[in-house]
Amino acid sequence: MPSRKSVDNFELVRWRRLAAIDVLHLLADHAKQDAHFVPRESAASTRWHVAIDDRNFELLCTGPKFWDTRANLGGGGAIDLAMHLNGVTFKDAAQILRSKGL
Repeated sequence: MPSRKSVDNFELVRWRRLAAIDVLHLLADHAKQDAHFVPRESAASTRWHVAIDDRNFELLCTGPKFWDTRANLGGGGAIDLAMHLNGVTFKDAAQILRSKGL
C-alpha cells in the first residue's frame, strides 16, 4: 500500500476535477449505467448502479459531482467519492486513489 504522505494542492486540484464516472470505474467492483435514465436538470447527468464490497449504490453523476439517491448525500471530486463509497477518512481515501494510479 502507498505511504500515508500528505496531499499537496496539485493532487487535490487534480482529484477535484476528475469525472465521477471515471473514478467509479476504478473504485467499484461493478458499475453499470442506467440506459433508461432521463435527467431532469442537466443533460450531462447519468445514473449508475454501483457495487463495492457487497454494498450497492445508486448514483447520479454530473462531471466531478455525484449524488447518492439512497443515502440522500452527495459530493464532488474523487476524494469525496472514495470516502463515500468506501466509508473511509480523507487520508484513507487519498491512499486508495493513489493505489489506483490517480
